[in-house]
Amino acid sequence: MSQVQRWGDEYGGVIAGAPAFRFAQQQVLHVLSSTVEKMLDYLPPPCELAKIVNATIAACDGLDGRSDGVVSRTDLCKLKFNLKSVIGESYYCAAKNSTSLGSGFNKAKRQAPGSQTSYQLEQSGTVSAKGVAVAQAIYDGLHNSAGERAYLSWQIASELADASTTYNSAIGAWELNIPSIGGEYVTKFVQLLDLDNLPSLDNVTYDTLVDWMTTGMYRYMDSLQTTLPDLTTFQSSGGKLLHYHGESDSSIPAASSVHYWQSVRSVMYPSLSDEQSLAALADWYQLYLVPGAGHCGANPLQPGPFPRNNMNVMIDWVENGVRPSRLNATVSSGKYAGETQMLCQWPTRPLWRSNDSSTFDCVTDAASYESWTYTFPAFKVPVY
Repeated sequence: MSQVQRWGDEYGGVIAGAPAFRFAQQQVLHVLSSTVEKMLDYLPPPCELAKIVNATIAACDGLDGRSDGVVSRTDLCKLKFNLKSVIGESYYCAAKNSTSLGSGFNKAKRQAPGSQTSYQLEQSGTVSAKGVAVAQAIYDGLHNSAGERAYLSWQIASELADASTTYNSAIGAWELNIPSIGGEYVTKFVQLLDLDNLPSLDNVTYDTLVDWMTTGMYRYMDSLQTTLPDLTTFQSSGGKLLHYHGESDSSIPAASSVHYWQSVRSVMYPSLSDEQSLAALADWYQLYLVPGAGHCGANPLQPGPFPRNNMNVMIDWVENGVRPSRLNATVSSGKYAGETQMLCQWPTRPLWRSNDSSTFDCVTDAASYESWTYTFPAFKVPVY
């Protein structure tokens, strides 16, 4: 996306998957989950969080019209499901080696799925009110002490990868983890220290996270932020942009891509009606949310589709003038493995015709759209 924003006349077509917009906000976001656990003084066992996520998936699965193990409408889940309903449910996880979908606690320099592998001991118990409070606070996103929103968060039903704790057998207790993909950004790019991670979260509050975001945003506005919403050069040069994002991405929130799309639309077409601006934008820039998908790939927690043919779609668009209206995706696992699904172009949302249907409609839902819409009053400047 940085290439589209800065050198738009160099490209005829660009395919962008789960781009890391707003690098300061995105990287500090990886420290939010640990900060929530510290602020709420509760370190949930990984199995408890997994139960909360899996129970959410089960409860929200059918809201899209078909029970297939995939939450295709996280917006409806956000609007209709109460996490507190999971309190008291039992959980059990056998001992095993575990791999997370998230960005992990290693020194990876990019947002990469499956980057955390660790041994998980046997766990059992019941979901606590404190565990649900942690999950809810993470899904709610970062706010400052005045209650002003600073950033968006992962969609409900996404894995809570950054909240994973580690068991210390010497003391018989779970311990806090600080994901280094966020901590290292803070130490090296904000604090300007040669440290691979934050040594602790002592004296760190939600306001501290906002301050870190602010420093990173101002310091790297011309480089790492990648939020320029005026793509006139790209558009006027005939460029085509195919942008997609896994709706249950547990590393880079899907709402991040939605917010950028909204920013481009409002900046480039401020005087057009809703219908006119949608049509004008779709002529050269299209966004697709992939139901149930994780970060840049399929999600083992939700056996949903993933687009595999984007290059051919782009070639046909650029070279033959065949503009897509929906995006071809294939289910790779589960009951519906091999099924082809034609993804809905944002802002329309999928709604299955019936529980045994093989086709969904792309519908307009004002309340759902509003649930994806954010402002960030914790900052004094616009955040595109």
